[in-house]
Amino acid sequence: MRKFLVVLDDSRECLNAMRFAAMRAANTGGGVAILSVIAPEEFNHWIGVGDIMREEARERIEAHFEVFAKWMRDKQGVDPELVIREGDPIDEILSQVREDTEIGVLVLGAGTDRKGPGPLVTQMTKQSGSLPIPITIVPGDMSKERLEAIT
Repeated sequence: MRKFLVVLDDSRECLNAMRFAAMRAANTGGGVAILSVIAPEEFNHWIGVGDIMREEARERIEAHFEVFAKWMRDKQGVDPELVIREGDPIDEILSQVREDTEIGVLVLGAGTDRKGPGPLVTQMTKQSGSLPIPITIVPGDMSKERLEAIT
């Protein structure tokens, strides 16, 4: 089954990327893999403190994931999978794409402020020529109705 890989982070544009991935998966018989990356610099403390912080980060990610997963199951009939990795976000996205051969499309949300589309979109588009899959970039301010119409 072809899966849409979408990145779960704290950005506002993440919501539209999630919606798009779920709607496309539902309309094409695909699946959704949700990747969240924990940056290693968050845990440069004593070993015990770092372990506690790592566990707390995983718990936050899982709670955030469940909100999206419930919506995907209830509204789109898609049961997403959660993947949590630790490291540099770009490296971990690239590794996940290479390791999971069912991933067919990377879906990213683009920021709408004057700073540009965001660091993930900027860096991943630089890597796009060497990726084995296409990237879909979803505008962060696109309406839910417009997303439904194009998916």
